[in-house]
Amino acid sequence: MKGFKIIAAALLLFAANSASSQAKSNIGDTKMNSFVKNLMSKMTLDEKLGQLNLPGAGDITTGQASSSDIAGKIKAGKVGGLFNIKGVEKIREVQRVAVEDSRLKIPLIFGMDVIHGYQTAFPIPLGLACTWNMDAIEKSARIAATEASADGICWTFSPMVDIARDPRWGRIAEGSGEDPYLGSEIARAMVRGYQGTDLTKNNTIMACVKHFALYGAAEAGRDYNTTDMSHFRMYNEYLPPYKAAIDAGAGSVMSSFNTIDGIPASANRWLMTDLLRKQWGFKGFVVTDYTAINEMIDHGMGDLQTVSALALKAGVDMDMVGEGFLTTLKKSLKEGKVTQQEIDVACRRVLEAKYKLGLFDDPYKYCDVQRSKTEIYTPQNLKDSRSIAAESFVLLKNQNNVLPLKKSGTIALVGPLADARENMPGTWSVATDFTKPITVLEGLKNVAGNNAKILYAKGANLDADSAFVERATMFGKTLKRDTSSAATLLQQALDIAAQADVIVAAVGEAAEMSGESSSRSNIDIPQTQKDLLAALLKTGKPVVLVLFTGRPLTIKWESEHVPAILNVWFGGSEAGNAIGDVLFGDVNPSGKLTTTFPQNVGQIPIYYSHMNTGRPLEQGKWFQKFRSNYLDVSNEPVYPFGYGLSYTSFNYSNITLSKDQMHPTDKITASVTVTNTGTKEGKEVVQLYIRDLVGSVSRPVKELKGFQKISLKPGESRKVSFTIGVNDLKFYNSDLKWVSEPGDFKVFIGTNSSDVKEASFKLLAK
Repeated sequence: MKGFKIIAAALLLFAANSASSQAKSNIGDTKMNSFVKNLMSKMTLDEKLGQLNLPGAGDITTGQASSSDIAGKIKAGKVGGLFNIKGVEKIREVQRVAVEDSRLKIPLIFGMDVIHGYQTAFPIPLGLACTWNMDAIEKSARIAATEASADGICWTFSPMVDIARDPRWGRIAEGSGEDPYLGSEIARAMVRGYQGTDLTKNNTIMACVKHFALYGAAEAGRDYNTTDMSHFRMYNEYLPPYKAAIDAGAGSVMSSFNTIDGIPASANRWLMTDLLRKQWGFKGFVVTDYTAINEMIDHGMGDLQTVSALALKAGVDMDMVGEGFLTTLKKSLKEGKVTQQEIDVACRRVLEAKYKLGLFDDPYKYCDVQRSKTEIYTPQNLKDSRSIAAESFVLLKNQNNVLPLKKSGTIALVGPLADARENMPGTWSVATDFTKPITVLEGLKNVAGNNAKILYAKGANLDADSAFVERATMFGKTLKRDTSSAATLLQQALDIAAQADVIVAAVGEAAEMSGESSSRSNIDIPQTQKDLLAALLKTGKPVVLVLFTGRPLTIKWESEHVPAILNVWFGGSEAGNAIGDVLFGDVNPSGKLTTTFPQNVGQIPIYYSHMNTGRPLEQGKWFQKFRSNYLDVSNEPVYPFGYGLSYTSFNYSNITLSKDQMHPTDKITASVTVTNTGTKEGKEVVQLYIRDLVGSVSRPVKELKGFQKISLKPGESRKVSFTIGVNDLKFYNSDLKWVSEPGDFKVFIGTNSSDVKEASFKLLAK
């Protein structure tokens, strides 16, 4: 009886707290609505249109803010915010123009592409995803928000939650991979990290979910290209991470460049209003991507006045850079092509965002110079960057336990990325000081200390084609092309290899070979570097491939010939130290792939959760005539989704189900016992997949529905359990209704999407 009273009291307290929170929220909304309504009653049409205008900051420097071209527009109330202006002093000066020199003194919102860290860079998002550690991912976003807000930024164009299954698309580096379930979990973690629990605090920033929607499915993997898919696929596979971010409270959304159902996203009313606002209940504001409204002219949607009106009517609130709203909506209003209400709604949403950020209470809340001196690039932030980077690396191969390396003897470090400081942070590291990241050469020396001798030679340039290298090393990330002949560079590498006990080859992509406008039709390691690897292998010395990449590469040959491969993505500020930590075994690698690695580009798109065909290849077969396969290559990837090795080994027991039948109101517990059968402590990502065997529509062969990252000491066993409820079995049917259907299901638990144990259960009818 006493226990019942305690539970009842707790429930009453929870209900009271919930009611109190809701009441506070309602009071807050009422105050905000009253404030914004009062402010808008004083605004002219031009000032309202000004709030919808988001120009880039250009090259404003400290001392010029009040005399620059943009300052005149700010004073006239023709600017709602700025982006890509960096530095607390500059931002404070620009904000002063807005709140002291303009008529209504409306503060600006300041945005930046804070994608994977601010000055302290973390692994690129694709690498972060490979940690499968939501606490670490949220922490990286929290640190990024703290640093950015300390330097004047209050709005980030992140997270990018686009599902991507074509590694030719360069922006796969900026997302979380191919899976909607994992992508949704990461989207929530990133929004929580940026926004915290209170946006009015000066160390939180507003998130902007991008790119809405389907940008990751661009045809041919070519950036900005057409996207076309069924609504069935949208709802089940591509939309979930966006919705997860919205449900987590993201304050803003960015429209994508691509078309959807033939209509560019920025003019797509079904997308921006019917889906985002009416179905999902989004209350924030929508900003376009860079000049996305203007680009609709080339999509064939009309002139600037026409496409600007289309965007406003679709539900877009803020125009990034293009100034179509600023320069044409007044004319469209006079001509009856837009309404005053549509303008007012967009203006109100932008003002509400500023209110939620607390800018009306204190326009300078993000302009504390002392914070900028003490909270950016701190020793603790760098320590966290190092540990998270090490957790993102994926050990793809370790034949004969070449790794970890001994901290003794002589190590030959070769490759164009071995001493490439500017490339360590990777793409979209716009606020990072490129003079500070730790190189692989420095990292190996730091971790090995004086016990091992590290010899270095470049060995090869990034690529033989100097024009290609120039395109692949933009934004200050030069690799300082060596003018020596390829033969000379190779011989230098072979000379130090002859003196070494083991060879570490740091090769792969440069930082800007992936990212925006970095699509590749050939996703091999460049041939000059493959030639270097082949020559190193011929020495007979053990070779460790440290692979830098922002995408899955076609590394079939490397996987067959190189004894050890560690995929390090681009690890951020502390990349070199983190690589040293893992290579020498101070950290046991635990990353798992979140994208499938194809054998060649002909297999693309390749992803684990595909539909079956009516003529599937028999299990264990390589080729069968009149079956779904290739003549020249098997259907299998080089490395599957969820794959990643450790310096120890893990054994999985068979699956135990709590029962083999489930009513829709019940739950089933699926359990396995995982044992560390090796000699080192290690972390393992235990992955749960489900297959719906019979449905009203074809269902994927596997779908990720849960995961747990556990740590086990040598010889230690742990029972890992997953609770499966009816929501885990639901999907959008052909009528786009969220349903579960009775029938047979398979449960898979394992170390990756291919290497799993199986069990079966039945979902009963209601």
